[in-house]
Amino acid sequence: MMKGAELRAILALPFNVLVTIPALLLWWSGDAAWPAVGLVQSCVAIACFGIGLTLMTTTIRLFSREGHGTLAPWAPTETLVIRGPYRFVRNPMISGVLFNLLGEALMMGSWTLGIWFVGFSLGNAIYLPLFEEEGLAERFGPAYERYRQAVPRWLPRIRPYDPTLEPSDRARPPRV
Repeated sequence: MMKGAELRAILALPFNVLVTIPALLLWWSGDAAWPAVGLVQSCVAIACFGIGLTLMTTTIRLFSREGHGTLAPWAPTETLVIRGPYRFVRNPMISGVLFNLLGEALMMGSWTLGIWFVGFSLGNAIYLPLFEEEGLAERFGPAYERYRQAVPRWLPRIRPYDPTLEPSDRARPPRV
């Protein structure tokens, strides 16, 4: 069952980014009519929604159960979460939101929502390294630093990160 802090964080952050702002943008731009998009575009949009919702629900659950906190900066996790999709990429929650925003833009055939997707992407590309990652480094120290060095911000690793291995224990490529 979802706690009050989790519900408030979801309503304040992803709900506004994915529902409120896009609805206002569509209303303001006049793109609010459901367009006739092609089958391929619809299938790609549905795939984006599936990936995005899976990443978002998984990370929200991990934040609550493993991190004992929420996705919101005012009620952050108490523990560094390095499970599930976090073993492959550092920002699966934002990736999930981005997949959903892209899906919305494709499904609606809306340039306005496409611009919102690009703007939100750029905003996070600036915010995450300057503010969020520095805060995580302060809160979680060397464990986060090792994680940050091993796991990419956006593009997932091929093999999952194993936090139990120290950097010196990792297999090194053979010398040539």
